[in-house]
Amino acid sequence: MIAYAIRRLLIGALLILALTFVTYVLFFAVPSDPAKQACGKNCNEEQIEQTRIALGYDQPWITQWTEFLKGIVQGRQYPADEELRANNPKLVTDCEAPCLGFSFVNQQTVNKILSGALPISASIAIVALVIWVTGGVLFGILAAMTKGSFLDRGLVGLTLIAYAFPSFFIGKFLITYVSIKWGLVDYPAYQTIADGGFFGWLSALFLPALTLALLYMAGYVRITRSYVLESLGEDYIRTAKSKGVTQRVLVSKHALRAALTPLVTLIGLDFATLLGGALITENVFAYNGLGVIALQAFAADDLPTMVGLVILVGTFVIVANIIVDILYAVIDPRVRLG
Repeated sequence: MIAYAIRRLLIGALLILALTFVTYVLFFAVPSDPAKQACGKNCNEEQIEQTRIALGYDQPWITQWTEFLKGIVQGRQYPADEELRANNPKLVTDCEAPCLGFSFVNQQTVNKILSGALPISASIAIVALVIWVTGGVLFGILAAMTKGSFLDRGLVGLTLIAYAFPSFFIGKFLITYVSIKWGLVDYPAYQTIADGGFFGWLSALFLPALTLALLYMAGYVRITRSYVLESLGEDYIRTAKSKGVTQRVLVSKHALRAALTPLVTLIGLDFATLLGGALITENVFAYNGLGVIALQAFAADDLPTMVGLVILVGTFVIVANIIVDILYAVIDPRVRLG
């Protein structure tokens, strides 16, 4: 098991390295001038050249990439040019590892930009994950155990109806009715655990998390229902049932285990994607998460921030896949032999 986990970690490290290379090439080895984009539309040629030197864009792109990797490992300073830093010590900005770059548009490190948004997106994703996995699995099991009944059709139908509505509609509905009109929860405004305590933090996240959870839950209900029903039809399940094993034990110890493999895959990938920000939901609730940061960076042609975001989200996906692979080996030991 340990050897299998180490192999997956090594492969993951190589994938992250490849991710940084491909991302850097795509963003900086293009015909457009990143220095001109960073400086802005009103800059003259001299100012553009100063920006190019300050950000290290005057170097070959392969050198820029290696310096970027060094920054991730040990941090770096901006401006990138040593002479410029020596002549202008007050302009020097320290970017601690893992340094993802410097945004000339915002005049601050990409780390600082993302560090303010990541906790918001992560908090929404965590609460949404708990809601949709709990609801999806429980409703899926309930639907499977009452196959063909009104309850079965009702549960599947309701989740599909929720999935059919766009996230901005669900979000606006929850704000207008659940919060403002009915007053069931406070109007959502993000606060940290340090500021509002655990319940204040959870209350502020409930509506945006519920908005996302309703969209994801339909798939989990159907997958859980399908695999539980398939497992309940297996010969060993019928044998166990004939020996007097209760329905609860059959479902919890046997049938549900068969549904874990596809569910673990979905959970890992969906959660990693959500960590990268839920653009529409964050905008509806005015939460400045990674999705909003991505939109702002795109609108401002802020290449360093976009590169940092792509690498961050890509790393989340790779790490999620590693965790999923290791969990596979725990759920089904045969995976380790493959």
